[in-house]
Amino acid sequence: MRKILFSILAVAVLSAVQGKACTNVIVTKGASADGSCMVSYAADSHRLYGELYFHPRADWKNGTMLDVTEWDSYKPLGQIPQLSHTYQTVGNMNEHQLIIAETTWGGREEQMDPAGIMDYGSLIYITLQRASSAREAIQTIVELANAWGYPSEGETFSIADKDEAWIMDLVGKGPDNKGIVWVARRIPDGYICAHANQARITRFPLDDPENTLYAPDVISFARSKGWFNGKDEDFSFRDAYNPLDFGAARGCDARAWSAFNILCDGTFTYQQNGRETSAPASDWLDYAMGYDLTGEIPLWVKPSRKLSAKNVADVMRDHFEGTAMDMTKDIGAGGNALPYRWRPMNFKYDGKEYVNERAIATQQTGFWFVAQARGWLPDEVGSLLWFGCDDAATSYLIPIYVNTTSIPECVRVGNGDLLHYSATSQFWVCNKVTNACYRMYDQMAPYVRRLADEIENTLMSEIAETDNKATLALAKGKKKLAAKILTGYTLATAQASFDKWSALDEHLLVKFIDGNVKAEDAEGNFLHTQYHTGIPEGLTQPGYTDKWKEAVVKDHGNILEVK
Repeated sequence: MRKILFSILAVAVLSAVQGKACTNVIVTKGASADGSCMVSYAADSHRLYGELYFHPRADWKNGTMLDVTEWDSYKPLGQIPQLSHTYQTVGNMNEHQLIIAETTWGGREEQMDPAGIMDYGSLIYITLQRASSAREAIQTIVELANAWGYPSEGETFSIADKDEAWIMDLVGKGPDNKGIVWVARRIPDGYICAHANQARITRFPLDDPENTLYAPDVISFARSKGWFNGKDEDFSFRDAYNPLDFGAARGCDARAWSAFNILCDGTFTYQQNGRETSAPASDWLDYAMGYDLTGEIPLWVKPSRKLSAKNVADVMRDHFEGTAMDMTKDIGAGGNALPYRWRPMNFKYDGKEYVNERAIATQQTGFWFVAQARGWLPDEVGSLLWFGCDDAATSYLIPIYVNTTSIPECVRVGNGDLLHYSATSQFWVCNKVTNACYRMYDQMAPYVRRLADEIENTLMSEIAETDNKATLALAKGKKKLAAKILTGYTLATAQASFDKWSALDEHLLVKFIDGNVKAEDAEGNFLHTQYHTGIPEGLTQPGYTDKWKEAVVKDHGNILEVK
């Protein structure tokens, strides 16, 4: 494909992406190693705090009203009638193993309805309290938005239960048309999907209700607005409601491409004209980089292997390593290969416009998770949320059973916020560790990742034991005992992991102070001289990358050269 240079076209779109930059990966049960449906989510926002929302199951009196508050601003929007019974939810999962996550893509400005009261966050968290399956969730989302109006921008939802996984694109109809236009597609079993702040559904079958659902007016509404004028069978939701451009490809779809590239080992196996075919991921690289927008990456692909929760978690730590967009390689990474660029996402120099990459892992993550719907277990045990705070690349996940009766203190709502530090908050201790890594990334991040891997691998290997204990208690009719087992494990592992990370925070300061690296033995004890336990032995000073040295020499070598 021929490469084309883009500049100013990227500015508006990439600037918009800054405030709503999330990533989802969806895994069907046939694509997972253990038969679970999985959804990963990084909730990326400079204004979002990492905490775990908890709504216990409840019965409500007739006539009770539910206050609706905009999720990411706390703005009161209105009230709706409460149901007589609501399900327990923890984060983005409920007690029936239903998972809902999202990425925002904006869309056309005239499609927002400022009078609506059902924002995208409320759609997620209220639906989780009311629906018990993916199909019921789609129906509930549509009913809520159409009944109460939708004030948010365009969204892509990941919706999964213990049997099915769906992707749903939706957007409002504007201030004069209450409700949404939408389309939802079931991901074929054995495949995975990914989306990142860009509508992903293009053309779709119009007569396959088992696998594709859509608004009755999804095509006619676009026609009425002049956004589509072809045959119905040629209608593309993305092209009508969220047209692709350089910024949408480079800042958004590139992340979906990268997730596929990793989980498919560089070869995309996908469906085309009803047949399965394969091609190298590099065939879509120019598309992902925004150089050639004539095609589209597949909506779903088949992974090269059965995926574990750990595989999915590690994808959320990607910075395009090993690709043309690798954020550790150019001089923007500084002298220690830092794969982050502070906002804004574009900059000007000498009359030209340039962009900074937006990878899956990012500094402004509030929280992230990998949710597992494990259908071979009772719902009380099968609903499992691996939850983390801050930048996924240098933080850790803890297991949260949705049937818990209590939330760990380190992720409790109200334990700190973005303007108030809390020493007992997982969000804040993860930020301390991560921000420490940013100053000496190539040395510190791998060290931190080893502990994150140790925590996650240990917990993931141990989880079956707790599953079995709780399942046995349920089989004996002891529901309270099962809940006690799951709650105890949730609280204990969260606190133990938090304590390890707090100790890591202190350890990093000692080990990497002032650009030094202190040596350790196999047990992690600092090496010291034979004469004093406080004087380090084996101290090293790794310095900077060759890329940085080259740039410094080009910029100032005539002054720095040793004569």
